[in-house]
Amino acid sequence: MNPLRRQQARRRTATLATVPVAVAALLGATGPAAPGGTGGPGAGDPYFPLSGNGGYHVRHYGLTLRYDTGSRRLDATAVLTARATQRLTRFDLDLKGLTVTAVTVDHRAAAFRRDGQELVITPRRAPRAGQRFRVEVAYHGTPRPVTDPDGSPDGWIPTDDGAFVAGEPQGAMTWFPADNHPKDKASYDFTITVPRGRTAVANGVLLGQRTAHGRTTFRWRESRPMAAYLATATIGTFRTERYTTHDGIQVYNAVDAREARAAAPVLKQLPAVLKWESGLFGPYPFRAAGSIVDHAPDVGYALETQTRPLYDSAPGLETLVHETAHQWFGDSVSLTSWKDIWLNEGFATYAEWLYAEQHAGDSAQRTFAALYARPASDGLWAYPPGDPGSGARIFGTPVYARGAMALHELRRAVGDRDFFRILRAWATVHRGGHGTTAQFVRLAEEKSGKQLQGLFHTWLYAAGKPNSP
Repeated sequence: MNPLRRQQARRRTATLATVPVAVAALLGATGPAAPGGTGGPGAGDPYFPLSGNGGYHVRHYGLTLRYDTGSRRLDATAVLTARATQRLTRFDLDLKGLTVTAVTVDHRAAAFRRDGQELVITPRRAPRAGQRFRVEVAYHGTPRPVTDPDGSPDGWIPTDDGAFVAGEPQGAMTWFPADNHPKDKASYDFTITVPRGRTAVANGVLLGQRTAHGRTTFRWRESRPMAAYLATATIGTFRTERYTTHDGIQVYNAVDAREARAAAPVLKQLPAVLKWESGLFGPYPFRAAGSIVDHAPDVGYALETQTRPLYDSAPGLETLVHETAHQWFGDSVSLTSWKDIWLNEGFATYAEWLYAEQHAGDSAQRTFAALYARPASDGLWAYPPGDPGSGARIFGTPVYARGAMALHELRRAVGDRDFFRILRAWATVHRGGHGTTAQFVRLAEEKSGKQLQGLFHTWLYAAGKPNSP
């Protein structure tokens, strides 16, 4: 995410000994499961306790959506294919608002009830541990965004010609029932029907579109694992462009006409940015790429929706670099806990610094020095990026800028050769999966042969402005 206009709300000080212990504990966390064969509400994340669920893993989402841009009514069916990690006499899905009309589990009607953001399902036959099962949820209503702890809108955000659909960190539950935590990734199929003249853009590859009876249906597929918050179904009056890069990446751009002139010169740089980042971080991790440039002046941020970043207005080149870098850091290599969000935002911010350095801009050292010159009272030093302390802070300046500074300090400590080996190895080893800060520290030490716990403690977990480097 790039919060160019997002509120900057967004400590505990960890000791050197406790940093790896605390993060390593997260590696074994699979989400709390209530006793008696029930899947627990929430995946155990300290910042968003009710996000995600316990007792199962979703393998695939099939979402069929019909949206009327005039009435703003959504009629939808979600089919989830999942695997039980324990016997499930009851389990939850995250779904806020909207009216559920029917639920089946393995084609049998299931009992259900609502409890806040939880859709609590009691199947007629409880799936056994290790068993695959199918859940179908029929629902409708007027989707509305949630307000995040930092005050920004998140989820299905209505626009004057459709909807800007950005799910980080909680918003997926505003438009489909999900196991809504980055720890649970799945493949997706989208079938989205909208009024003729509107375009519906989702993740992955466009399989086809068909217009009949005044409506157009778009079919999209993302076959690579994706966290729910990275899914989108953005709808608007877009100009579209399709091409394939020399590396075989299928690019699809959708741009609101009001943003087209400003966006064009930046979007032309996308193939070059993809090639440059692939050279640094390893092969691009997906089959598709592109951009969705909407006209959504009240949103205030861009988001790295998987394969096709979403912009609320024409982006600058630095924002394009940032959101494209997230395809490696955040999308392919995903979080295990929101506490570790610097692994997403610090890395994408440092990609901006590297791009400037290698394209006749300021060196990363000069950018670092300008930030370090800020006084100890500056918001940059308000809290450490390795554990911001609350969901309200995960999109704050320390996570982005001080997170990037931690990477620059690592680069200075190990040298360019080992530093770029570390970045590439991180994106390769955890490709399509998850990573934690503890794992990154271990990898950096293995690749460099140096003890780096003190460096990471200082820049990620210590309170206040670090001593002069």
